[in-house]
Amino acid sequence: MDFSHISVLLKETVDGVFTDPKGIYADLTTGGGGHSLELAKRLNGGRLVCFDQDPDAIKAAGERLKGYPVTFVKRNFRELREALKELGIEALDGIMADLGVSSYQLDTAERGFSYHNDAPLDMRMSGEGLSARDVVNEYGFEELRKILYEFGEEKFAPKIAQGIVNARAAKPIETTGELAEIIKSSVPAAYRREKNPCRKSFQAIRIEVNSELEALETVLNAGFDSLKRGGRMAVITFHSLEDRIVKNRFRDFCTGCVCPPEFPVCVCGRMPRGRLITKKPLTAGRDELSENSRSRSAKLRIIEKTE
Repeated sequence: MDFSHISVLLKETVDGVFTDPKGIYADLTTGGGGHSLELAKRLNGGRLVCFDQDPDAIKAAGERLKGYPVTFVKRNFRELREALKELGIEALDGIMADLGVSSYQLDTAERGFSYHNDAPLDMRMSGEGLSARDVVNEYGFEELRKILYEFGEEKFAPKIAQGIVNARAAKPIETTGELAEIIKSSVPAAYRREKNPCRKSFQAIRIEVNSELEALETVLNAGFDSLKRGGRMAVITFHSLEDRIVKNRFRDFCTGCVCPPEFPVCVCGRMPRGRLITKKPLTAGRDELSENSRSRSAKLRIIEKTE
């Protein structure tokens, strides 16, 4: 199995999170194992825990990281606390998370992530539970509209949601190709000429299927709490919704007193718990952009725990 995936912002991420060759680290989105391999090469007495809910990713990364001090965990990263407890790990020196869908998942048509190929509607990263077919055929108009608007930031969400409802009244929507045609026929011709109108809707449905934003909120809190003092967390995002969540949560970790400005002295006692390593997100340079077009929307934010 060729789980091909070009790791985005590879050196920047591993340089940013690596602090001790004897430390314990976690890669929350192992994928093809690119970031994990780069970090594992630097260990000398340390340990790496690799999470991924995709069984194909775990299998491929297991082959790539053979011989390194790595423990694989086939679970969603929202279960970080439980997994670390089961492994007897009290604290981590560093955490990495690349929130993008892997090239393998996008390019493997039968996974149902891409609107470029006609395949069964799926989009499940774990291969289990709610699928894109379930969402498209069972959600009501208002649920669909809300998902498309909030998770896809799609301005034509009402028209697309109505198009889906109308189409499935005749027959169930079974494939990515069918869904793509419904989306295209539901938006103005000028919008279709400007860009592929399917991108935002497919993103929105994928986020809903995998509960991605909810899982991200959970793991940011659990991950930061799991860091030891001086430990770092590096997160790569690929769209504004994810980046906004990471930016706001990191800022909250770094915020001290929240008393009203008219108070003469602090009574809340709140102290900053971290410091930003990246004041602004790091993005791909010219060379990386020329080699991997999918890196164009990647943003890397890094925080260090100080408490």
